[in-house]
Amino acid sequence: MIFSNTELFLVSLIFMWAGFVRTGLGFGGAALGLPLMLLLGGSPVYWLPVIGLHLLFFSSLTLAKSIKQVDWKYLKQSLWWIIPPTLIGVFGLLALPDKVMIIFVYSITIFYAITWIFNQKITSHRPWVDKLLLILGGYVAGTSLTGAPLIVAVYMRYVAKQYLRNTLFVLWFILVCIKMVAFVAVGVPIDWQLSLMLIPVATIGHIIGLKLHDKIIQNDVLFKRWVGLTLLMISSFGLLKVFL
Repeated sequence: MIFSNTELFLVSLIFMWAGFVRTGLGFGGAALGLPLMLLLGGSPVYWLPVIGLHLLFFSSLTLAKSIKQVDWKYLKQSLWWIIPPTLIGVFGLLALPDKVMIIFVYSITIFYAITWIFNQKITSHRPWVDKLLLILGGYVAGTSLTGAPLIVAVYMRYVAKQYLRNTLFVLWFILVCIKMVAFVAVGVPIDWQLSLMLIPVATIGHIIGLKLHDKIIQNDVLFKRWVGLTLLMISSFGLLKVFL
């Protein structure tokens, strides 16, 4: 894609926001950033490699200092349920038309937005529901990297709070590696220049998110409600733009 100066400025703000959310909540950078990116143009197949490179870079930085604070036991158990549907989701991303994938991204984002606005948490109290959420989350992550809320709903039950964020970062790293290998294998064009250029602005958001992580977690209901309202408006407008 070729961006005007105004569009490049907006892209920078979006990636700064994604970096902030990624470390502030521990998840959701792609889920809360991709709908905004699609409004500027392009397709999920264009933006996801750029997002993926950032996820690999920043998760590596975070884990370098806290690799011991990872629940490896549960991570290994859950991967059996997450990776197969992730692979199916990656195939769907590459095979389905861009319009279908854009509608999918906006629709799943509207679903998340509504749950956040009304503080309806995605929860599970049965083992079979846990597995179903992991499978669905893996598939959505494979198609658009926006499956985090479904997976986090299960991880919160089994992973201690002090290990949750770092365990999720390892999971995202693994899933993104799978997706990036698939992109390279099928010859998807990757905008390396844009990705590298956006790392400094995303770093600003990353650092702010690290500093405000504890405050955001303490007030996550209010934070998610405002974010949900914004996402609902943006994604609804995006769907209208697709169909008009």
